[in-house]
Amino acid sequence: QVQLVESGGGLVQPGGSRRLSCAASGFNVTDYDIGWFRQAPGKEREGISCISSTRSSPFYVDSVKGRFTTSRDSTKNIIYLQMNSLKPEDPAVYYCATPLYYCTAYGFKPGSGDYWGQGPQVTVSS
Repeated sequence: QVQLVESGGGLVQPGGSRRLSCAASGFNVTDYDIGWFRQAPGKEREGISCISSTRSSPFYVDSVKGRFTTSRDSTKNIIYLQMNSLKPEDPAVYYCATPLYYCTAYGFKPGSGDYWGQGPQVTVSS
């Protein structure tokens, strides 16, 4: 059974860092494209990063580029989202999801919504 279990959400001060984990079961994280999404209150869900099964370099949207890093640990079957220099506009519920229709150097498109993490809340506040 495919599952994505997230951890790492919580309260962070502006300028601080937080790492989210997305632990996969039922499949290998090296075999599928996996995306990170977030949804803030009153806003639409936004795709922010993806890591491809065939490319080593993740994709990032401009709003998080240079601050967030997506990585993959194949031995633990986990995808990470390292978030640095958190800003007041970053608070949201963060989700990992797979499969994706595509994940390229220029963008990505979520799939049919098959598998999603439970979405931990990240709050940025002093």
